Amino acid sequence: MNRKIETFAFLSSGTPDSDEAVQELTKNYGQSDARDADVIVALGGDGFMLQTLQHYMNQGKMIYGMNRGSVGFLMNEFNSAGLKERIEAAQSETIRPLKMVAESVEEGTVTAFALNEVSLLRQSYQAAKIRISVDDQIRLEELICDGVMVATPAGSTAYNLSAQGPILPLDARLLALTPVSAFRPRRWRGALLPNKVTVRLDILEPEKRPVNAVADHTEVKSVLSVTIEEASQLRATILFDKNHSWNERILKEQFLY
Repeated sequence: MNRKIETFAFLSSGTPDSDEAVQELTKNYGQSDARDADVIVALGGDGFMLQTLQHYMNQGKMIYGMNRGSVGFLMNEFNSAGLKERIEAAQSETIRPLKMVAESVEEGTVTAFALNEVSLLRQSYQAAKIRISVDDQIRLEELICDGVMVATPAGSTAYNLSAQGPILPLDARLLALTPVSAFRPRRWRGALLPNKVTVRLDILEPEKRPVNAVADHTEVKSVLSVTIEEASQLRATILFDKNHSWNERILKEQFLY
């Protein structure tokens, strides 16, 4: 893709390695305010990249990450040389978040957005009991489990993958519905859903089996129900090096185990 990059905004996750990288890159390429820069360069791990994408959502900003953290699936390899040329040749991907509307005993109605996943997790020693509906049709009357999540393609390599969920290409118009330690039905491994559906998760026996809901960094305690759908009007643009695209990483990841 042909793009002209003249100004950069370098953002650090706050670790010593990230701070050092910002100093080096600023010396080589200059530093602009993020509101005016042609590209925002996030230096850290995947968590910091997600925070940056959330912060600049729908502002027309391109985000290019370089790994200075412990996890970097969303990040490009760190190298200060030839950065302008790398970014100008980088491939862009559009990420859309999930919108969570949670009904909570303590907090009422809470709305939050997640680029990775919306997850429900048991709050006590008791397994959770959750009813799953898709577009107002009950698909699973009772899931007994430690939890369940709905993950975006961007989030499919995070918690979703650890819970044995599927890895999704970024351009897949799908969401992963994945259980965490399902007890009944024991062999249920989840489902792949079109990204246009609305998922509703109702907590059964909420007083006896309390459940928390988490949308990336927002946690809601003691939920009664959670509705999840793609926030199609919101978007963020992430850049990947031309020779290290997201789809290439997805293919590679699936042959590692």
